[in-house]
Amino acid sequence: MIRRILFFLFVMVPFFIVAVPLQWLIILLRLPSWNAIPRIFHRLSAHFLGLKVTLIGKPETGKATLVVANHISWTDIIAIGSVADVTFVAREELKSRPFVGFFSRMQKTIYVDSSKKTAAKNATSEMARRMVDGGAVCLFAEGRSDVGTHVLPFRSGLVAAAQTALIDAGAKYVSIQPVTIAYTHLQGLPITRPERALICWIKAKSIGENIWDILMSGTKNVTVSFGEPMPLAEGSNRKAITQQAENEVRRMLVALNRGGKTLENA
Repeated sequence: MIRRILFFLFVMVPFFIVAVPLQWLIILLRLPSWNAIPRIFHRLSAHFLGLKVTLIGKPETGKATLVVANHISWTDIIAIGSVADVTFVAREELKSRPFVGFFSRMQKTIYVDSSKKTAAKNATSEMARRMVDGGAVCLFAEGRSDVGTHVLPFRSGLVAAAQTALIDAGAKYVSIQPVTIAYTHLQGLPITRPERALICWIKAKSIGENIWDILMSGTKNVTVSFGEPMPLAEGSNRKAITQQAENEVRRMLVALNRGGKTLENA
């Protein structure tokens, strides 16, 4: 823990002092390569949190891409952000949380208020705009987090909305890329089910308790596996493609949790 405190004080804090105003200026002036600083931030954060990230596959780049992933913990964002340049979709409530909300805005997070139809429509329009410009948007398609042993049903609503918005924006199709997140080892040993409570997001715990568990749980091996992109055009069956992505994520999660072989690219 002392090592992490020193890392935070002498590496993270100086980085924040320099990077935050610079990132704010980049966003304000709408300069290119706005995602360079968030990538560095995620990599430093992964080191600080004890995340050893293994990358399988290759993130789609240069095309309108909607990344659909399973969701286990708030550290999923750190893991994915450390290996890929993506914009995340998050619930509106995240925006008001101290520290987390500020840094999520600094990496141009798209917020969705599921209780308001107009807000959801605006969010999907913003998703479409980002993707039409050649960016990738990451959506945790289950709608809520799980302990990491299985995959909950993917929701196709936002996929359909993004499909419609992209067509309205003039894109011929969007690539749907399934991404699997798997926490496989804790302190070098295969993680047990009880130990998953130290990694996943437990709603019964407070935000502080969840963060404390992550900080105190030691080194965690997490694999981020990018599957093959699937084109979603105007006439495509979005429910079938969403289901296909869900099946691929579930297949890969089971394989990784069982100790399937991985190819480390990062």
